[in-house]
Amino acid sequence: MTWSNFLILRHEVVLLLIILAILVAEIAIPSKKKGSIIHFGIFLFGIHTIVGFLPMEENQLFGGMFRTHGLIHLVKNILNIGVLILLLQSAEWIQAKLTSEHKASEFFILLFASLIGMYFMISSGDFLMFYLGLELSTLPVAALASYEITKRASSEAGIKLILSSALASGISLFGISMIYASSGSIYFAELVDLISSNHLMLMGVILFFSGLAFKISLVPFHFWTADVYEGAPISIASYLSVISKGSAVFILTILLFTVLKSLIDVWENVIYALAVATMFIGNLFALRQQNMKRFLAFSSIAQAGFILLGIISGTSMGLATVVYFILIYIFSNLAAFGVVQAISGQTGKENMSDYEGLYRSNPNLSLVMMLALFSLAGIPPVAGFFGKFFLFTAAASKGFYWLVFLAVVNVTISLYYYLLVIRAMFLRKSDAPIPFFRSKLYMRLGLVITVAGIAVLGIYSPVFDYIYELSMNLMN
Repeated sequence: MTWSNFLILRHEVVLLLIILAILVAEIAIPSKKKGSIIHFGIFLFGIHTIVGFLPMEENQLFGGMFRTHGLIHLVKNILNIGVLILLLQSAEWIQAKLTSEHKASEFFILLFASLIGMYFMISSGDFLMFYLGLELSTLPVAALASYEITKRASSEAGIKLILSSALASGISLFGISMIYASSGSIYFAELVDLISSNHLMLMGVILFFSGLAFKISLVPFHFWTADVYEGAPISIASYLSVISKGSAVFILTILLFTVLKSLIDVWENVIYALAVATMFIGNLFALRQQNMKRFLAFSSIAQAGFILLGIISGTSMGLATVVYFILIYIFSNLAAFGVVQAISGQTGKENMSDYEGLYRSNPNLSLVMMLALFSLAGIPPVAGFFGKFFLFTAAASKGFYWLVFLAVVNVTISLYYYLLVIRAMFLRKSDAPIPFFRSKLYMRLGLVITVAGIAVLGIYSPVFDYIYELSMNLMN
């Protein structure tokens, strides 16, 4: 491997070296000091995140199987930021639950292995690299979902996730085989000119899309989401909600806008129907939830429906809005999950009714949760408002006015159930409220980063301009 090849694979190689370093640390560090692996892993990944922002030129490897350009490089950096925040928020849980069982190293290794799979998936230049990345990103997360082996719900979540993932992967692989049978190639660059509207190709595209729709939790491929989120550790639920979903949304958008661009008359109708169904079902089912993890699960399903408004446009503006919304969504959702994790770690309480009177005992956590929910609901002037505004603009620019109207209706529905949590925290009183507690440094730092991200993205428009410029370069 030449030095230039190493630079192209910088994200993947550096993260692999971090995994090896954690393995060595697990062997070298005495049992009484295993807690230092947490600091070691977070420190190394923080360095990896910073190094990721160094500039990278557009290039490809392995005959076009692996490619990189400005937008892919940016998305990898966005995922790195999300994982770093997640690690900060999970440090206290890892220390309390995993260190004594000597499983902290395994947690980092599995999480980083999954992230490497996502790197390969979004950098894929053909369906073979895509599928290898998809499998590598999914299997470690299934193990992490069942990580709390003493809890039946966690084991059940792992089983449901692995079985559902296997089914989705099989369907997607069958679709890829049909695309290959119809076109004679699996390379994205070649498929642009080989895609046709024959029945075999259309069936292959539908099956392939179904596999990715599972990872994004689009209706009707969403049934696993709430049960897995509820049973899995909160850190893994948040990982599935933002990191896994963000990578799948990006590669799906890229493939629809480039490889499958000639079939836009077909897939835009599918996207339209799925967007309406996903928004309504996600929001209406969220109204009934009392468990906060299930509540945020259906919220994430509804958010996936909003993302489809950017995808349906099929333009560089739509691509830019999708990436920008993913960035905002990562900060907003991780802020909400971070508060849930902080409270659950201290008290074990995860129901909405447990949050009654929270503002009186823990005002800072209440304010962070309120800001996160306002951003998810799209209330100005926080970042979520601009994310949804750009998505609606992208859809309206292509004439999907009824879809935008239905999206606005769903924003109103979502605002109602987000306000249920805010009402419980600020307006309701409880005879036994959650007592005051002070989270440890890592958790506080993670929440501060999410709040800063929500605030900055709401006022710093050049971020969107930069993403739009990269999207234009890719589409052209």
